[in-house]
Amino acid sequence: MKDRTYPTGGEFLLRETAPADIFTPEDFNDNQRMFIATVADFVERHIVPVREDLEKNGNTSLGRGLLKAAGPLGLLMADIPEAYGGMGSDKATVMLVSEGVAWGGSFAVTHGAQSGIGTLPIVYYGTPAQKQEYLPRLATGELLSCYALTETGSGSDALAAATTAVLTPDGAHYVLNGAKQFITNAAYADICILFAKIDGQKFTCFIVDLKAPGVTIGPEEHKMGIKGSSTCAIILENVMVPVGNVLGEIGKGHHIAFNILNVGRFKLGASTLGGLKMTLRDAVPYTKQRHQFGQPLCSFGLIRRKIADVMARGFVAESMVYRTAGLLDGAIATLDKSAADYDLQGIKQVEEFSIECSMIKVFSSEALALATEEGVQMLGGYGYCSEYRLEQHYRDERINRIFEGTNEINRMLVPGMIMKKALKGELAFFGAAKTVADELMGMPSFVEPHEPGFLEAEAQHVANMKKVVLATLGLAAQKYGMGLKDQQGVLADIADIVIETYACESGLLRAQKKAAASGQDAAEPMADMVRLYTHDAMEKVATLGRNVLGAACEGDELRVMMAGMRRLAKHEPLNRATLHDRIAQRVIYAESYTVA
Repeated sequence: MKDRTYPTGGEFLLRETAPADIFTPEDFNDNQRMFIATVADFVERHIVPVREDLEKNGNTSLGRGLLKAAGPLGLLMADIPEAYGGMGSDKATVMLVSEGVAWGGSFAVTHGAQSGIGTLPIVYYGTPAQKQEYLPRLATGELLSCYALTETGSGSDALAAATTAVLTPDGAHYVLNGAKQFITNAAYADICILFAKIDGQKFTCFIVDLKAPGVTIGPEEHKMGIKGSSTCAIILENVMVPVGNVLGEIGKGHHIAFNILNVGRFKLGASTLGGLKMTLRDAVPYTKQRHQFGQPLCSFGLIRRKIADVMARGFVAESMVYRTAGLLDGAIATLDKSAADYDLQGIKQVEEFSIECSMIKVFSSEALALATEEGVQMLGGYGYCSEYRLEQHYRDERINRIFEGTNEINRMLVPGMIMKKALKGELAFFGAAKTVADELMGMPSFVEPHEPGFLEAEAQHVANMKKVVLATLGLAAQKYGMGLKDQQGVLADIADIVIETYACESGLLRAQKKAAASGQDAAEPMADMVRLYTHDAMEKVATLGRNVLGAACEGDELRVMMAGMRRLAKHEPLNRATLHDRIAQRVIYAESYTVA
């Protein structure tokens, strides 16, 4: 293990985290709260008046003007260093911007393509000259950008790209040929972060002028949702790109592609959280106004269950998102800001937390999927009509489980990165896994029951979930060895156990931190959501754990391990109806997402 002053990615599985050590929304400072207000004001003044044209008519040309309006307000520059005209904001603020812009519907996609994947490769990998040339204008919106990785034959398998780059005889330019598809903002972007293979082999990143001869922008794609965002193909026919526009190192474009995806994932976690909150705001008031059988819909138990389940999942997602922001900021704070390679070292710190970035992307996007599914159902037939915004939310959310690496790919990454870090000595995984396996194979310990304290039972559930992760991944690695990477069903089940563990612990720590700061009574709304979500998650973890054991063990070993698994997954039933009622009542009163 390397000595660190901060926890590394995945280390939450191996160590106890103190509630005081996590960052939560309750820790936002005044500047961050002002930024929240700025984003909300932008959405209200610039997006709401054109929402009909943007979302229903699919007028994608509006995106350019909206980006131009967002630039002077600082909404495109949070990630850009101050030295190049940006704000150099911490990751918590960056996530706040992503969450707030989500209330702008399709514009969130437009904004992310500009301020995220269209800008960050230059921030992290650009030369000083490239940064000076592009970043100040990207910060203000004077220059618009996009990001081109996907091709017809290469989606998740990015390195299978067929676009080529060949050096001219005079060594001054690369000649690019190929086609990129599904490129957000391509219709009006000035430049593009684009990947091609030099001599058909060396996967490399380029900054391409989209006004250069030989560049053709295809027609707008007609999409299921996010209709207000521009999505076009880019065709390159003998496009001359100066050698000075190579971004990063030749042949190492995959470092840029994959690390920018990590950033995209944690931003998408925040954005989908914003979408979940927006969905509650658009669904819950209807349940108060609509009456059936002489009662408002919100008085019926099954409607209250839907509201509570969405709210609890949203609370957990929010806790994960901002906990991860705190981890990233803590790691980046250890760097020397005066170092010439400070920005590059920053993205390497983000890479250390690729496990957490993948987890919040998967969890939050699927939490939003649940929210829109239940939101439409709460509105009944009206939810299916475009007169109400739930229909739009339902269509728009679907892309989030495909963006930034599909959720299937991200599920493969979670256990894969844990094993990679363990093999490199960055996680003391194998010893911990053996300890848990020995515990499960041994005789159970008998502890006298007692009246649990504040969320004590939930804390024990989280501790046991961690043991389930160690036991299942350890056994799977022992059985399959290097072939584990091909066992996608097993890996997906383990990934979901890891994700549920991080989710439950994040919500638990936040509620404990609130109790320590304001008292247990003030933390009870959070505690109710932790109880509800952790109980349901433990049921899921028990099933997933059995699935993995069934694949990794047999005979007497399976029977003994199953007995141990039952001990870990044991939990008392809850009165879920009461919890649903209490959580839902708070949301119904607030008519929106609330933790109070």
